[in-house]
Amino acid sequence: MSRILGIETSCDETAAAIVVDGRHVESNVVASQDDVHRETGGVVPEIASRLHLRAIRPVVTRALEEAGRDWGDLDLVAVTHGPGLAGALLVGLNTAKALSYARGLPLLGVNHLEGHVYANWLVDQVEPRFPLVCLIVSGGHSDLVLMREHGEYARLGRTLDDAAGEAFDKAARMMGLGYPGGPAVQQAAEGGDPSRYTLPRAWLRPSWDFSFSGLKTAVLRTVREAGDGLVVADLAASFQEAVVDVLATKTIEAARDNGAQAIALAGGVAANLPLRARIQQLSAQELGDVPVLIPPVRLCTDNAAMIAAAAHFRFAEGATSPLDLDVFPVLPIA
Repeated sequence: MSRILGIETSCDETAAAIVVDGRHVESNVVASQDDVHRETGGVVPEIASRLHLRAIRPVVTRALEEAGRDWGDLDLVAVTHGPGLAGALLVGLNTAKALSYARGLPLLGVNHLEGHVYANWLVDQVEPRFPLVCLIVSGGHSDLVLMREHGEYARLGRTLDDAAGEAFDKAARMMGLGYPGGPAVQQAAEGGDPSRYTLPRAWLRPSWDFSFSGLKTAVLRTVREAGDGLVVADLAASFQEAVVDVLATKTIEAARDNGAQAIALAGGVAANLPLRARIQQLSAQELGDVPVLIPPVRLCTDNAAMIAAAAHFRFAEGATSPLDLDVFPVLPIA
């Protein structure tokens, strides 16, 4: 059995969690900075780092308290060391190093993207089957990954420009919907007509890569041309439909062509309800009984439980990290 303290500070959430055996969450504490960054319409790295410094100690303390555990109950300190904002990552990593040294616990650095994948191991469901295809979509990443076994990945496709979450944020700003863009667009799109505005899809076939810069430009052009006649709900619905269409279709195609035994969603954009519904619908139509794994919304956005879960499977194979471990703002999963 392993009981792991996970720490996550890659962007604008300060998080700590206690997870047992990579499956059972004893606590999962997240301090969000959304209210602060809403004023600037996006994450300001320097401000994010300073807020992490304020929050990290009480967040770790609360995670231990909520789990009813002490330091002697822990087997490992796991921490995100990339990818992410360098200053933000340093807060979490240096905290983890200090705790590891002071408490005599091993340290393990975890790839943030791998953490998102392992959010799918934290729900009450059948053990995910390999090989599986995972769609990782967040503010900074849009990747299609083939996972053959624990820790064995091949990247099938990636964004060539904007990530899906970044496109949501920028489109929301153009439409005057505020930050964060994903929830704002989804809410605005409710009741909207997705056929009102014709927006492009970059299919990039035969690859499984993504591109959303052209879609973002089309939204800007539509806003300018429509002027006061713009129907925001319809444009939000049209934009959301364009993103969901490409993400869901390519995920199902990749799963079919690679003989996937399961499909998994991960990352903040995986919280989008139309995306979740579309992938489930297409999978049922085209792949039959291939299960679609979707974490609850609270585990799609950045959290430390997913970091501890990913660490469990690495730690079980004997992996640890040295105390001179550094941060890697750019760190692909494969």
